[in-house]
Amino acid sequence: MQQQRVPTITQPQSLHRLDEIVGTLGEGAFGKVVECLDHSKSNTRVALKIIKNIERYREAAMSEVDVLERINSLDEEKRFACVRMLDWFDHHGHICIVFELLGLSTYDFLKENGFMPFTLNQIRCMADQIFRAVHFLHRNKLTHTDLKPENILFVDSNYKIKYNFKMKREERALKRLDVKVVDFGNATYDDEHHTSLVSTRHYRAPEVILELGWNQACDVWSLGCILIEFYLGLTLFQTHDSKEHLAMMERVLGPIPANLLQKTRKRRFVHHDKLDWDEHSSAGRYVRKHCKPLKQYMSSKTPEHELLFDLLQKMMEYDSSKRITLDQAIGHPFFNQLRKERK
Repeated sequence: MQQQRVPTITQPQSLHRLDEIVGTLGEGAFGKVVECLDHSKSNTRVALKIIKNIERYREAAMSEVDVLERINSLDEEKRFACVRMLDWFDHHGHICIVFELLGLSTYDFLKENGFMPFTLNQIRCMADQIFRAVHFLHRNKLTHTDLKPENILFVDSNYKIKYNFKMKREERALKRLDVKVVDFGNATYDDEHHTSLVSTRHYRAPEVILELGWNQACDVWSLGCILIEFYLGLTLFQTHDSKEHLAMMERVLGPIPANLLQKTRKRRFVHHDKLDWDEHSSAGRYVRKHCKPLKQYMSSKTPEHELLFDLLQKMMEYDSSKRITLDQAIGHPFFNQLRKERK
């Protein structure tokens, strides 16, 4: 592959020598992320996020820079699993953010591993790191607002191949389970304006869909969706329609409380204080086929699985005021085994 060059940019306080783009790591509406060699630091490999020169993306990028600088200053000892920003600069209107280089996202690893679920021990280890990272944000008056498997990256996604005799297939076994939370472009401070719509569809909390206002509890819901996706290997709420999404929630978690439906301005979702949903329509049959009550997703009835599903039930509580906080979730008995191992 022919080497591409990133021009050396001089800023008042730093000289950027990210001379070689090794390859593209990802692309999105915002721009792209590329892997670079930093010649000023012994050819260290870094990730460079290059933002399109479009006003709304520039604003989001500068907001992300602000949040990342705050994370760096609040966590100088690197205790929490949030990605580190190494530098940033403006190149002809393109905001460029330099990050430590990480491995695959948890979503990409699942995909490349044939959507084979993570084990309970892997989920426990990853969840502990993710919960502590997001709790660190919450303590510092921030809500991530876009938590999803694509935004949880392995620090190192190297693996070895092992044979699963039960499934009669080869699968990838990670050598390390260290993860980091990334993408703070939509992170919102408690005292900032809260846009009505946040989160990627499948991880969006009911209060966001119903436009009842949201707070840090919406991150907890998203994390619940992520954990069950790790457990199943598949997305729980596979839909692109808000009313169908709510119907799927009801199929998995039971009826949405009438008081929440009474408060919503989205009246087209409601009929007589209930979700306006026809179970016998083609959409209704789709929901019944693709979703089932939460406990029926358990692959084992052992106490450890019971504990995970107890935690999931508390994280996916409809009423955000009753939803478990991350402080409480970190103390949940599901993590007792990790606490014993640390002693």
